[in-house]
Amino acid sequence: MIKAAIVGATGYTGLQLVNLLKNHPKVDLTDLLAHTSAGHPFSDIYPSHKDIVDRICDAADLAVLSKKCDVIFLALPHGVASKTVTREVLDNCKIIDLGADFRLRAAAVYESWYKTEHFGKELLDDSVYGLCEVYRDHIKAARLIANPGCYTTSSILSLLPLVKYGLIDTSSVIIDAKSGVSGAGRGVTQQMHYCEVNENIKAYGITTHRHTPEIEQELSAFAGFEFKVTFTPHLIPMNRGILSVAYANLKNGVSISQISSAFKECYAEEYFIRIRDGKDMPQTNYVRGSNYFDVGFVIDERTNRVIVAGALDNLMKGASSQAVQNMNILFELDEKTGIDMFPMYI
Repeated sequence: MIKAAIVGATGYTGLQLVNLLKNHPKVDLTDLLAHTSAGHPFSDIYPSHKDIVDRICDAADLAVLSKKCDVIFLALPHGVASKTVTREVLDNCKIIDLGADFRLRAAAVYESWYKTEHFGKELLDDSVYGLCEVYRDHIKAARLIANPGCYTTSSILSLLPLVKYGLIDTSSVIIDAKSGVSGAGRGVTQQMHYCEVNENIKAYGITTHRHTPEIEQELSAFAGFEFKVTFTPHLIPMNRGILSVAYANLKNGVSISQISSAFKECYAEEYFIRIRDGKDMPQTNYVRGSNYFDVGFVIDERTNRVIVAGALDNLMKGASSQAVQNMNILFELDEKTGIDMFPMYI
């Protein structure tokens, strides 16, 4: 059995991890750590888990924890992991970080977008970007996994085939994405109050959202040159789910059959990626509560643009179930183990 611990267990992604790992046939969930809830049973924080997960939450001490676990999941805000993950910790166990600290390869880019110092620069070369369907072979040999962001997973997987096969003008990429409220985390702010969110939709982080450089970094790697995208996220009044819609100008002569072939070449063998045709474009209901990512595309012949829609559950494929998929790869398990659940359509 894989001995696993979760640091930051009482957030929404932490809760999702608890649910997945508690039912994982190859995992012994040994420790739940949450600084603000230390000393309290997990079921006090989430009464839904009474008599199911009553374990007492502890305060986090990564150095001590790493000596008793095979893998630690960090479900923490940015700026924490880079202070606490060390080479000594990585010598003892494997780390899957669901935060942003090890996603960007350049510390200067991280510090520019996140407005905080990066304290683990010496580990950046050791981290592997945990987009499972793209970096599977690299993940297998890693000890530090940077689990991708939710917006970024949807955006990158939507556009990667078009960029990889050179089918679009990369200077024309626009991504319009919408997320449920759980993407903002469990912390209470005025902007997350019911009256602020209900019956409302708003764009936020326009030109400044921190997932932008992550999207650019990964797509540029497949293009073979650096380019920028316009990325605009929106908050919508639902609990969970992300729908990203990307627009790009097609290169001259590119046909729908070429686009279809590109997506099939990239994803036809990927269990958790489902390609939908233009008559049945992705919807968040199709993937809610699952590790599936749905993608579909149409060509606007009038403007010579391709429009790609991608849908995922931000707490699952956009966070926790992708983290478990990464763990399965790390420990040479079938990737579907523990995360092969049907979407909750209603």
